[in-house]
Amino acid sequence: MRAVRLLLWSSIVAGALVATVHTSAARAAGRVLVMDAHGRVHLRVDRALPAVTSWPAGAPAAIATRAPRRRAPERTVRGELKRLLATHQIDAATAAADRRAFDDAIRTARRLSGTRRSELQAVIDTLHGIAAGGKLTAARLPELFATLARNRQWWTTGDLLGYGQRVEFSDSELVWEYYPGQGIQLQVLGTFGKANGLWQARDDDKLRALLDEMLPLAAQRGGALAWEYDFAFDGGAPPWTSAMSQATGIQALARASQELHQPAYLTAAGKALKLFSLRPPVGVRVPTKAGARYLLYSFAPGEIVINAFVQTLVGLYDYAQIADSGVARRLFAAGDRQARLDVPAGDTGAWSLYQLGGPESDLSYHELLTGFLENLCQRTGTAVYCQTGDAYARDVRTPPTLALLTHRVKAGTSALVRFSLSKVSRVGMTIRRDGDGKTVLATSASVAHGTHAYGWTVPSAPGRYDVTLTGTDLAGNGGRATGAIQVLGSRPRA
Repeated sequence: MRAVRLLLWSSIVAGALVATVHTSAARAAGRVLVMDAHGRVHLRVDRALPAVTSWPAGAPAAIATRAPRRRAPERTVRGELKRLLATHQIDAATAAADRRAFDDAIRTARRLSGTRRSELQAVIDTLHGIAAGGKLTAARLPELFATLARNRQWWTTGDLLGYGQRVEFSDSELVWEYYPGQGIQLQVLGTFGKANGLWQARDDDKLRALLDEMLPLAAQRGGALAWEYDFAFDGGAPPWTSAMSQATGIQALARASQELHQPAYLTAAGKALKLFSLRPPVGVRVPTKAGARYLLYSFAPGEIVINAFVQTLVGLYDYAQIADSGVARRLFAAGDRQARLDVPAGDTGAWSLYQLGGPESDLSYHELLTGFLENLCQRTGTAVYCQTGDAYARDVRTPPTLALLTHRVKAGTSALVRFSLSKVSRVGMTIRRDGDGKTVLATSASVAHGTHAYGWTVPSAPGRYDVTLTGTDLAGNGGRATGAIQVLGSRPRA
């Protein structure tokens, strides 16, 4: 499982912030630090903002990977602004404003020290790297320079932050998230998740304000409108994107187009839909024999994150229904055919996998996936989604099952005492000598489902030893098993 979960979550939602308004996670209000126009920061409960689920977020939270510092790149930010102006891709006012903002950020970073300086400098370095890679396009300028400006604003007067802390600004509805070593970054999934929360609350003014802020921040990827992430993450260099955040975006835009009677939002969602027909690393579609998968990370075609895939299908389904789009229905159908195979493949029989071929979900991701499956079940009535969602809901209340597998060992040796476990848990093992009850081993560890073993330095005295296994799963359910090991004495020499 990747170290951080954005939508990244963390975060992760990661973290991430996940945006389906019918789940318990989405109903929980989000705690966020808000900076006002005077640079003062206060804690606020944003009731439209889903509670944090680590993403990219994404599974246990991770350390964001800072982009390497540039080394005399052939292209520079200033040079690329000049090129865009000379080729009439931006006007003189935009070029001058962005050049001024860039220079101001550099001067500010030089005046700062410690974490404040390093975080602002990291954002400057990322902008350098995007320019050096020839990816500083006119369409990307608004989001990149908004990120630069907000980091300059925050690190000048704002609080120091902990990993995955969400922040907002009093003059904006956008959601930002802190990734140590890379500054605060636009949390696309979290922002569109907030839009869904505002839609559910029928807070039309804030919903309109949020989407009107987000639309100009979309870039162009292969002709598709796309909201990107502009920080390095687990081998993925910025800018990159995500099917999950993109699908949540078109879902929110389609809903808002109905609620606010604003057809421009539906038009923008239609332009964003194209990303689901493009292959990585530009797009998020990986064709399969059954249909297609849609990727959590555009740079990671081999990573099949089940909760993200299911939530992507929910977003595509809702957009297709609202827009009455045949293209969206075909994209959904291709993903649906593959998901009917992936969802049962991600069921261990006692818990969910976070990704195919990977570890089990943590509790928040298991519950998140349960909610997403329930949403897809409600929309489609498909048995595999309904049944798996019901099973996962039961798994949260079911204790782990354990069994002792080792029953004989030789006295005076180092042995492995094997046991089986039904779901990820913290498992304790206690071995006591029969007769006097003396404890000869007491140990515990957190382990995944399957077969495991703890090491034991076997006493020299043969006989029966009683074993107690205890397991506590991620939801706090306790399981217990007992057994016995016969310690065999050494055969006498002839």
